[in-house]
Amino acid sequence: MSQVWFQHTFSRKRFRTRNQATAIAILGVAILLILGSLYLSQVASFAITNREIEDLIRRRDEIKRENERLIGEIASFRTVPRLYARAVELGFRPAVNADIDYVLIAGYNPDREQLLRAPTSTEALNPAAPAYVETFGGWLEEQFDLLRRQFQSFAG
Repeated sequence: MSQVWFQHTFSRKRFRTRNQATAIAILGVAILLILGSLYLSQVASFAITNREIEDLIRRRDEIKRENERLIGEIASFRTVPRLYARAVELGFRPAVNADIDYVLIAGYNPDREQLLRAPTSTEALNPAAPAYVETFGGWLEEQFDLLRRQFQSFAG
């Protein structure tokens, strides 16, 4: 009787069925672990990338604020009172009549209405292009003449 019990306990048919079910369960758990780890790695990578983007956006905004501050500072340096004070620091002073030298130009009339008068004729607006008289035959003849002179200089 003990042999029957032993055979019944460790029969091959029952053991195979249990092994297959266990193997399928272990394989399912392994696949779930692999998929879960891939998902977590993707989520972690996404979170890291988002943090880096947020840092870059924050840095860009800081640089824009600094740029605007510098533009305002430059504008304050360009005000007339500041420029006048800087000119005085450099040794400049307002000009008086004694400092001004007038230059007289013969034929210059400061009271005329137009300083420059536009040309009225179409020729002045569209000057004629130079005449182009060279042809391919003329150019070819010139090249042959140059070649002939070179051969004559070798022989002579």
